[in-house]
Amino acid sequence: MSTFSIFLILIIVVCLLLVLVIMVQNPKGGGLSSSFGGGGNQVVGGVKKTGDFLDKSTWTLAGLLIVLILASNIALKGNFGDADSKLLQGDDIETVVPETLPEEVTPPVTNEATPSDSL
Repeated sequence: MSTFSIFLILIIVVCLLLVLVIMVQNPKGGGLSSSFGGGGNQVVGGVKKTGDFLDKSTWTLAGLLIVLILASNIALKGNFGDADSKLLQGDDIETVVPETLPEEVTPPVTNEATPSDSL
């Protein structure tokens, strides 16, 4: 299993945890639901300690997701770092010229509309 695969699995796990944490949070109000008249029946308060934990865990998971994405990019470049440099050098590029030229191709027959066909 490569380093990139490990980072990819960790990114997926962090994304799923981030979705779970965001879905558990209580809406704070002021969003789209309150502008359409749904803001009156929402609970504004909630448990303070749970809200703090969910806020901190959201920011922590978001930061971890960014770090994992950057680390996976570094791991990916580490595996394929020399792939594009060979193409840019041009030493090993072979040009293949066909021995015979292809025959002329006749253009396809088109059915163009005549002025009498239009309404």
